[in-house]
Amino acid sequence: MSLPMKWMPQQTVRFRIRQDGRVEESVEGVVGEACRLLTERIEESIGVVEQSTPTAEAFLRPQDQSQSIPAELL
Repeated sequence: MSLPMKWMPQQTVRFRIRQDGRVEESVEGVVGEACRLLTERIEESIGVVEQSTPTAEAFLRPQDQSQSIPAELL
């Protein structure tokens, strides 16, 4: 017997604080509009966003991914 389990890809948000005080933010593993929603509150707290460059992931549509894990392993 297998139970369906949603597979969650790793999501990473990285910040680089430069010597002049600017903060660079990069996001990996988040597709589509979810990236903006994830970073929106952080960016509001940090300050003014001078530039935003979407990656290829920003234009992807989220896919419903699932995999089955045998019940014996749960």
